[in-house]
Amino acid sequence: MITRVGSLLLLLYALGFVLFAVTLGKPAAPDVPATDAAVVLTGAPGRIEHAIEVLKARKSARLLVDGVDPAVTKADLARRIPGSSKLLKCCVDLGSESVDTRSNAEEAQRWLSGRNYRSLRLITSDWHMRRALYEFHRALGKRYRIVPDAVRTEPTFLTLFGEYNKLLLRRVGAWIDL
Repeated sequence: MITRVGSLLLLLYALGFVLFAVTLGKPAAPDVPATDAAVVLTGAPGRIEHAIEVLKARKSARLLVDGVDPAVTKADLARRIPGSSKLLKCCVDLGSESVDTRSNAEEAQRWLSGRNYRSLRLITSDWHMRRALYEFHRALGKRYRIVPDAVRTEPTFLTLFGEYNKLLLRRVGAWIDL
């Protein structure tokens, strides 16, 4: 009996991983209405560059770069992203209080609530979007309209496997109130 239950759990785990791997986050559709703000989570290539493009296209009015190393400045970002200096000065805030996805969501919640925003575009990698959305929905509740905007990547098996396990562990942790 224990072998059967263990086999069933292993099969469900494997099927869940396959489903996770083939349903990664997608970029926002071009016709999605603009949002009050955008929040980009640092940690992988292409995210901040995509967020700057969102600002340039006026799909969001202001941007929080969430999870920035405290030593990083807007001038550092301007050197890294040509043509972004003007937008960085007027419309970008750097958040350096967070260290993981859960604290990203908590920092973004404080930033959003101080500005009377009602909608945000959440920008992160495709493989990270599901867990990021989970954390943002937990932190923000239903007060904000969240538009997921995933940056396409080519994740390795290990990246997907690690992210799937983080998502499962986080859900279990939330379920037992950790």
